[in-house]
Amino acid sequence: MNNRRPLHVDEFLYFQGGECESLFAVKSGSFRSFMVNSEGVEQTIGFYLPGELLGLDSLQYGRFTCSLIALETCSVCELPLSRLTSLCSEIPGLPFQMMRVLGKEIASDHDKILALGHRSARSRIAGFLLTLSGRYDALGFSATEFNLSMRRHDIANFLGLTNETVSRQFTDLNKHGVITVKRRGVLINDLNALRSIVETGSAAPC
Repeated sequence: MNNRRPLHVDEFLYFQGGECESLFAVKSGSFRSFMVNSEGVEQTIGFYLPGELLGLDSLQYGRFTCSLIALETCSVCELPLSRLTSLCSEIPGLPFQMMRVLGKEIASDHDKILALGHRSARSRIAGFLLTLSGRYDALGFSATEFNLSMRRHDIANFLGLTNETVSRQFTDLNKHGVITVKRRGVLINDLNALRSIVETGSAAPC
């Protein structure tokens, strides 16, 4: 694996439609993936955190199906496809990690379909926070206190909401003590309350 130079805020790691010669592992920082349709409309499709693999979507056709942009200063390790077989031999856990990531991507797609179905804005935000909590926990970080490196409009675009609705829901969850918002940081005070919101799809106050 090769270490790439650090990427800074709003710098692209790769572009939609570009030829894929390498996969990437996030060492630090976070990324946003998005697609642009034929009409130029942008759709955020995911966020990536330290320890996660990037570029697996390109393996079917050899080209990236989305663009990836840094949300903060980031560092990545490059895994050249030409060395992927030998790397799998050199790093015993790599094949399992790739399978785990593919499974996570499929599960994430299912969760997003559910979130964008008939759920309220409150439920979508609660589900988004729970998903981040689980991902940070799986990576060995705090499950209840983390930074939201993504901008509010990125979250809104990802969840199919307006910027105003996202801000209002964060403010309301903060007001009811479910979370504490600290600038771009979030402290989850009541995980069970978030789970209850998601399970019921409730739009009512907590």
